[in-house]
Amino acid sequence: MSSVSTVIARRQRDIARREQAMLDAAQALIQRDGLLSLQMARVAEESGYAIGTLYKHFASKEDLLVTLATRNSLDRVELFERAATWSGGTREKMLAVVLADLLIMREQPEHFRLAQFVWTEVVWGAASSDSRRRALDACRPLSDLIEGIAREARARGDLPADCRLSPTALTMGPWLMTIGMHTLAQQQGMLDPKLVRDPYRELVQQLQYLLNGYGWQPLFDTSDEGALDRLVAHVSHAVFGTDWASIAPTTPAFLP
Repeated sequence: MSSVSTVIARRQRDIARREQAMLDAAQALIQRDGLLSLQMARVAEESGYAIGTLYKHFASKEDLLVTLATRNSLDRVELFERAATWSGGTREKMLAVVLADLLIMREQPEHFRLAQFVWTEVVWGAASSDSRRRALDACRPLSDLIEGIAREARARGDLPADCRLSPTALTMGPWLMTIGMHTLAQQQGMLDPKLVRDPYRELVQQLQYLLNGYGWQPLFDTSDEGALDRLVAHVSHAVFGTDWASIAPTTPAFLP
């Protein structure tokens, strides 16, 4: 490697190291003080860099938040890959993907709250086009993994021959259901504990209704509560080596 290439490579490593330190500082501040309290000056101070240096990396707080959410998305790929490449049936794999998302929510709830905030117009609309493009690119490996399950189901004959839904359409339903349940379950007062005993178990059951509606084989008897519990236990242990109690996120509205 020439001396010029060595200098360029070292400079790129230094830039990446600074950026990671800034993102780490922002993440720590969000966890400690809350998302809405985040200030660029505090990020610069906590990361040990001048405010001008911070703005060379991130033109705005919105760009920083989008980049942080992008990094969090990349951290999720391993669990989703484990679910998508598991040797189980395609319908079980779709459940495994939902369980992977629940496990991430349980372990890193602040990542979901950040993503919720980032996708709002006030942040997404104010972020640079480059930040938005990188965020969408970061999500593509996740969507490719999940859509791959739908393609496998079609190839195996697990989906009806007359099902004309694209892989994107087939996987969008479970994704929307999961995001919607997170939103409801994580906000005080959105769900009545007297009517919804266990929000995330309800999500798993609704997923079975949806897949039945697609005609996704093998069809599941949604009225058999014991069978649902056994299915969740089987997939939880086979894919993640744990049980439902260790996967289901805590729900503020349902805590004693």
